Amino acid sequence: MNVLEVTDLRVGYAPGVRAVRGVDFTVAPSEVLGIVGESGSGKTALALAMMGLLPPHARVTGSVRLCGDELIGRSDAELSRVRGKDLAMVFQDPLSALTPVYPVGDQIAETIRVHAGATRAAARARAVELLDLVGIPGAARRARAYPHEFSGGMRQRVMIAMAIANDPVAIVADEPTTALDVTIQAQVLDVLRVAKEATGAAIVLITHDLGVVAGFADRVMVMYAGRAVESGPVDEIYRRPRMPYTIGLLQSLPRIDGIAGRFAEGAPQQDRQQDVKPAGEQDGGPRRGSGGRKAPAEGVPPGASAEVTGCPFLPRCPVATVECAGEEPEPVLVGPSGHTAACVNTVATVDPAGVFPVEDTGVSAVPRPGRPPRAERSIVLQVEDLVRYHPLYRGTLLKRRAGAVRAVDGIGFDVREGETLALVGESGCGKTTALMEILRLSRPQRGRVAVLGEDTAALRAAHRRALRRDVQVVFQDPFTSLDPRMRVADILAEPLTTHGVPAPRIGDRVRELLKLVGLETVHAERYPHGLSGGQRQRVGIARALALRPRLLLLDEPVAALDVSVQAGVMDLLEELRARLGLAYLFVAHDLAVVRRIADRVAVMYFGRILEIGAVDDVYGDPAHPYTRALLDAVPLPDPGLERRRRRVPLQGEPPDPTAPPAGCRFRSRCPRYATLNAVQSRLCDEHDPEPRDIAAHRDADRRVACHHPLVETGDER
Repeated sequence: MNVLEVTDLRVGYAPGVRAVRGVDFTVAPSEVLGIVGESGSGKTALALAMMGLLPPHARVTGSVRLCGDELIGRSDAELSRVRGKDLAMVFQDPLSALTPVYPVGDQIAETIRVHAGATRAAARARAVELLDLVGIPGAARRARAYPHEFSGGMRQRVMIAMAIANDPVAIVADEPTTALDVTIQAQVLDVLRVAKEATGAAIVLITHDLGVVAGFADRVMVMYAGRAVESGPVDEIYRRPRMPYTIGLLQSLPRIDGIAGRFAEGAPQQDRQQDVKPAGEQDGGPRRGSGGRKAPAEGVPPGASAEVTGCPFLPRCPVATVECAGEEPEPVLVGPSGHTAACVNTVATVDPAGVFPVEDTGVSAVPRPGRPPRAERSIVLQVEDLVRYHPLYRGTLLKRRAGAVRAVDGIGFDVREGETLALVGESGCGKTTALMEILRLSRPQRGRVAVLGEDTAALRAAHRRALRRDVQVVFQDPFTSLDPRMRVADILAEPLTTHGVPAPRIGDRVRELLKLVGLETVHAERYPHGLSGGQRQRVGIARALALRPRLLLLDEPVAALDVSVQAGVMDLLEELRARLGLAYLFVAHDLAVVRRIADRVAVMYFGRILEIGAVDDVYGDPAHPYTRALLDAVPLPDPGLERRRRRVPLQGEPPDPTAPPAGCRFRSRCPRYATLNAVQSRLCDEHDPEPRDIAAHRDADRRVACHHPLVETGDER
């Protein structure tokens, strides 16, 4: 018997606004259904409709049956007896879902008392058991803590503990790992697996991350324009997708193994440690940075208010025919085990790789023959022993300094002409702080920053202003970084006017910039709210390029974008770098994106750089245990390979930034540290490791800061 049965579910708001347009699915006990799709596809509206949490003006029709009992049409009071007991939900943002003025233990205990009628003491004891089950260290003590005293990953664990408190039969998880670092994401998914095994609950996992679905879900449903356009077993969908939209999503994904546009059917058969090779050595699929890969599925989905005639994917589909413009296709059986797709051309999509073929754009990020080696190219940015501490004060009237947060603690690197260096690491490691220190173009607290050979500590105001033409920034959120009161034309003209470009030349330059980033001249008259997320980010890139800079600082420029839009922006950045000779300092936490776009990578932890080198070298043969743990935590969009991977788990969280431990700062979380003998571990306990050259890459500027690296170093001890 199915636990959850959804039939012809529809959600509408104002007249003509249809967020969900007839969705059907079932979920069996202990089964995981992954629901994926771009923003606006109706995923979250579907989840809230199942939970009965939509606003009063929303119109919901169809059927949602939980263990045979109908939920649609029930009053909020009736649904309150079901929510939190038989049907639970894990929300995307745990900080806003938890009450900030009550300890987390009390909040979990409250759900137990309300639904199970337990005594206060019994409910508190059960809350501690649940916190321990989901991996909260010191559960009895931490139950008395407030939500703001937990990290994002720990708060999400609390949400999962609350969700399983009453042994529900079904759990709806709405983007439970979206805002988390890759290591925390892996831990949260492990906790969800434990929760499923402990309760036997069916799970509906809503996400845009196809890598997460590949390793966690049993079946997958792909949504587009409010409907399910393909569904079936996860292995079958990833191996032989039949709907062009699904194919486009899978081909848009950057992969940690450096393979672009290859489906699970051709994936390696062993785990990552055994046969995931450096980019360029993979069998099949283009090498990372080949530069010829045009992003599939260009364009954006239709809005919820758009009138749908024919197939909603028609404007973006490369295999569309005349029949596609007729009636909207219904899902039909196209494969075994209930594999269905809503497409009239499923026969044409038997070969997924032929739907969105790799196209040569004429631009290549790979060094061309005759290009000078890295050591001979000019240095655009040089950072030496950079330090940034944020002081902490106590007291109200009489404040006194009580320490400092060591955001950046002595890092060094350089960026060469035409090169992309990526700074990666968990949240709080100091990536963005380092970028902001460089962007200030002023004297750092300690160390040296040189831009185009100019020491920023020695710059006068006029010279600093002139140098800013050569250093520009693209921020993570394009909506908040663009003035909502200005048209796109005015946004692009502002830096030109500020730096004295003659007025007659500004209009031509604005049109040139729009064309450069792939926008039409009609976009010049629009305001930011009238653009899609990808278009807004293209405007942000155009503004950064207005003054023809030589160095771009990119702070998570694709983190807020859907996977298909993300692919288009990354292709644009690669094309611009090759065409204009730009250098990028690219800050990111998504290691798959870094593999797609960067030449070199620096891995940061607790304000330090633990490993730096060429992307292919670092990803193919990581030297630091932290780098290995980060790479192991990144999910692969390949169900078979993802389930067989051997991982080195990374437990715990970084130490308190106000009180760094003696010795190696990573040792409390290091899986290698636990295997060392007393003499070896004493070295880690007492001495903070300095960066050393990797023996096999002594001439390639690859270094690691570890006493016991995973590969041989040039330092004989």
